[in-house]
Amino acid sequence: MVIEFTKYHGLGNDFILLDNRHRSEPLISPEVAVQMCDRHFGIGADGVIFALPGQDGTDYAMRIFNSDGSEPEMCGNGIRCLARFIAQLEGTEAAGKSYRIHTLAGVITPRLEGDEQVTVDMGTPQLTAAQIPTTLGNPDEKVIEQSLEVAGKSWLVTCVSMGNPHCITFVENTDAIALETIGSQFERHPVFPQRTNTEFIQVIRPDYLKMRVWERGAGATLACGTGACASVVAGVLTRRSNRLCTVELPGGCLKIHWSETDGRVYMTGSAKRVFSGSYFI
Repeated sequence: MVIEFTKYHGLGNDFILLDNRHRSEPLISPEVAVQMCDRHFGIGADGVIFALPGQDGTDYAMRIFNSDGSEPEMCGNGIRCLARFIAQLEGTEAAGKSYRIHTLAGVITPRLEGDEQVTVDMGTPQLTAAQIPTTLGNPDEKVIEQSLEVAGKSWLVTCVSMGNPHCITFVENTDAIALETIGSQFERHPVFPQRTNTEFIQVIRPDYLKMRVWERGAGATLACGTGACASVVAGVLTRRSNRLCTVELPGGCLKIHWSETDGRVYMTGSAKRVFSGSYFI
């Protein structure tokens, strides 16, 4: 079996994109996705994204398998890459073109901008413990700067869902975080029944945050779009940041705006095509 693919990356968060428009279920299994994502024996990526037919009146649907075979609800960098992949498939990459995309986190609307940029309406953040989900705090209350014991240390964490769970902690120096050691301990902590993404945030200025991330199902990555959005929300909730922020990630910067007018979070960042090819199963 031969699978045609295109590889994209959003600030180094890289994905294998598959044209799945002819059927409503993914072309490949999670096990094959793991093989494709292997950086030594496969193509190499943080995940495989499928462009599927639209559902419930949307233009397209999105599914994604992480590099470990798990399936997240959504991916912020990934949906920017998907928008540009769809434009490639359609043969039009005009600025201003937008798509309504069905995801497991709801309907998300990316819009193509110039210079390989994509702006995404990420929707409204969910803030109660039950929505995230986490057992930190009461189910119907926000989780803001709650104490969490990880790796023998007490961390103050704020939890946000952008359709997928995030645990944010503010630190003095992101470079000093032993991410490879503690990331998985946060991800699989018992207080997160569906595991969690974890963001370590250093406030450079109220309008500029520096972030390192451990992604659920992918580990340490160069960027996480939903994580950047969740981190700005957490910064506002803890009175550390403005609603309009630049978030610096290892792979580059994202512009995040948590609108006070409509309560929605908007993300702008790049999505770059790397190469296309054939994968033999």
